[in-house]
Order: sequence, then structure tokens, then C-alpha cells
Amino acid sequence: MIYCVDSDKSFIEAVADLEAVILRLGFAILASHDVGATLRGKGVDIDEECAVFDVCNARLAGRLLAVDMNLSLTLPWRITVATDHGVTRIGLIRPQPVLAALSSATGLVSVAAEIEERLIQMVNESR
Repeated sequence: MIYCVDSDKSFIEAVADLEAVILRLGFAILASHDVGATLRGKGVDIDEECAVFDVCNARLAGRLLAVDMNLSLTLPWRITVATDHGVTRIGLIRPQPVLAALSSATGLVSVAAEIEERLIQMVNESR
């Protein structure tokens, strides 16, 4: 259900490269959250870094919602960059199993596969 890869890049490099890949592949970054900084700002003692990107592609989101409006609950799609004991990791929750668990509507399989393929491409290209 989770797709996650290790990266030889620093956290900062991986974040910058992921941002560039997201945009190059025709997706929008709707929001980005520096979770590590937010937690430290609230007094939580955390040594790791974590950034979460909310991403969307209007064409793919439109196709998804045309299949089943209830699938709007899965939007936007998220990709994270985080450190874990000094290792930078980039990952996401795979959309296909999530979408399949929520709907059996006709046409879902192809759009879910394309969404997942594109998100995994982002992860792989930014690693």
C-alpha cells in the first residue's frame, strides 16, 4: 500500500528536486507542509525532517471525479520527503488500492493506474 524509496540526496536536495519534477510532469503543488519545522515550532522534540506535498493534476482529477464524486475524499494526492535515522526517503500511499477500496465504479481501474504511475514516476525521478 505504501511506495517508498531511499535517496542518496539530502533532505533539502530531495525536496527541491521533487518540486521541480512535480511541476515538469504537469501537476500543481496545492500546498506544501514542513511538518518537522511545524512540530519543532510547537515545542515537539523531533530530530527528523518531514515535508508533505499536496499535488493534483486537473485532467486526472476530473477523470477521477467523473467516475465517482465520492473519490474527491482522496484528493489531493500526497508525496512526502522525510529523513529516517539519517536516510532521506520519498514516498506515497499508492492510490490504486485506496481508490479500489472506496469504489468499484466502471472506469476507475484505468484512471487509478495512470494516477499511481505518474506519482511513482515523480518519486523515482526525484530520488
